Amino acid sequence: MMATQTQHESKRKLLDAALHVIRAKGYTATRVEDICEEAGLTKGSFFHHFRSKEELALAAAEYWNLMTGQLFRGAAYHTASDPVDRLLAYVDFRKELLKGELPEFTCLVGTMVQEVYETHPHLREACEGSIWGHAATLEPDIAEAMRVHGVKGEWTARSLALHTQAVIQGSFILAKAHGGPEVAAESIDHLRRYLEGLFEREAGSRKREAKPTQEELQ
Repeated sequence: MMATQTQHESKRKLLDAALHVIRAKGYTATRVEDICEEAGLTKGSFFHHFRSKEELALAAAEYWNLMTGQLFRGAAYHTASDPVDRLLAYVDFRKELLKGELPEFTCLVGTMVQEVYETHPHLREACEGSIWGHAATLEPDIAEAMRVHGVKGEWTARSLALHTQAVIQGSFILAKAHGGPEVAAESIDHLRRYLEGLFEREAGSRKREAKPTQEELQ
């Protein structure tokens, strides 16, 4: 029992180390030795759990999904009654997460997929599944917001959910280029204004149409 618990703990340390080191160095530059040093474990321990760096990265992507899934499921933005308010609160929450050093708030799968999309198909698929899966959690709120506020157009709840991730992932790239979170925060602010305009513009039009004319009042 104790040996099993120790093995589980060492595997978790390697996964935690992978989350930090890959976000700091990128997938290609990260060595098995870097992961072991960060985790405080030996290469023997690494190869007890993983056959290769790619196998570790696949496990890290799954671990990332688990950790971030718990974070977002428990976030307060779900409590707003209006679906647009929930969507805007989600964006606010993403901005609040821009704290600490770059490896602390940037995305593991977004970092990896930029390097491996052509060379490591299984890893690319894992990254795609993670990003698409997170976007899917926004679709119900977007679909309800479209229905409640009478918003229609040549786009879908799915495409808008993916667009939010395009902006957020892009903001991480800008943060890396700039060396800090300020530019990422500005991009997320623009995303918020876009969503406000997308839904309130239609809501405002409906209100103007419903307003009685002077003739109707007389």
